[in-house]
Amino acid sequence: MKPEPAIFDDIDEASDAAAIAEGLADIEAGRVISHEAMKRWLLSWGTPAKLPSPKIGD
Repeated sequence: MKPEPAIFDDIDEASDAAAIAEGLADIEAGRVISHEAMKRWLLSWGTPAKLPSPKIGD
């Protein structure tokens, strides 16, 4: 029986390079969310005081 290919078997190098370039441009432009803001948000999940998702610059 032939194994079914995994969803990540095909590598689109151009798409990967474009995604990396976009991410680096976001970092250079300051379009980031801090680790601390993400941690606060995630720790609020499942609590009565769930926080809204963090925004760029938080």
